[in-house]
Amino acid sequence: MVQENLATIDGRPPTVQRRRHETLRRWVRRGLLLVIPGAFLGVLVLVGLAAGLDPGWVLGRGGVSGGLERSAELVPLVEPLADRGSGGWQGNGSAGAQRFEAPGPLNRAALPLPVRTVVLDPGHGGHDFGTIGPRGLAEKEIALDVALRLRNLLADQGFAVLLTRERDEAVALDQRAAFANASAGDLFMSIHVNWIPNQKARGVETYYLGPTDDPFLTQLAAAENQNAGYSLSDLKRVLEGIYADIRQDESRLLAEAVNGKLYQSLSLSNPRLVDRGVKRAPFIVLVATEMPAVLAEVSCLSNQEEARLLADPGYRRLIARSLFAGIVSYARTQGPKHEKGS
Repeated sequence: MVQENLATIDGRPPTVQRRRHETLRRWVRRGLLLVIPGAFLGVLVLVGLAAGLDPGWVLGRGGVSGGLERSAELVPLVEPLADRGSGGWQGNGSAGAQRFEAPGPLNRAALPLPVRTVVLDPGHGGHDFGTIGPRGLAEKEIALDVALRLRNLLADQGFAVLLTRERDEAVALDQRAAFANASAGDLFMSIHVNWIPNQKARGVETYYLGPTDDPFLTQLAAAENQNAGYSLSDLKRVLEGIYADIRQDESRLLAEAVNGKLYQSLSLSNPRLVDRGVKRAPFIVLVATEMPAVLAEVSCLSNQEEARLLADPGYRRLIARSLFAGIVSYARTQGPKHEKGS
């Protein structure tokens, strides 16, 4: 304050006022530095537009500023980054403003790949009888007989057909899957006959790989998963196959086609047949396969009437034809129509 008073007595402008004048002059100079180039660029753009030139060409390649050209080249890179960081970059209406969406799932119809090789897996075998019916009829016998009949039907239509076993022998579950993969199979079908504690229960059901919280299905899977060929050290890999299987959608479609044809055909000869549906279960035989895979329970050996039907070769032939119809129905949705001799 003393300095300001002395300046006033001497007739000099106060220090504060001098500082304000200096600050004002600095801002005026800065404003001119910004306005003049901007006005100059504006004139260039107007002239370019009048001449019919692209304004992007005038700014980016007209030689006014190399930095502007580099900035224009960076715009396509900035927009996707902004989109990922904020859930979508909202443009301001300019031609370059875009919203980049995450890629959607691939439509399976875009890959019409035909089914050529079918791997059939007759359940059980050898010392593993599977379930045994009231007349001593073993599941392993029924499964092999149906698989051999089904092989002939498929081969007659030009499919390449392989069996995990062709006679009464024991084959570990991991070996069955390894055989299917080594054979480059396009689909895998394991054939079984059901056993349900309630002996009045009957019907058909088809499984594809996946977890389940149904106690009965857990017990059923545990029974079928014996003699798997895996050890505890394989647990992590097995669980990954069950919970992160990218083939589940295709396997479900195959299961739906097979189960639908099973019920539709067998109910003609077995009017009291029950459609027990398509279900998920952690069957080991389905875990390691690299193609769409299902496990078909073609009847209930625990039911007296169905056990009698399963002893009839004619009924087994009908089961094989039903499975054949399901496979063909699925194959037709995957690619060009499969013709005999192709």
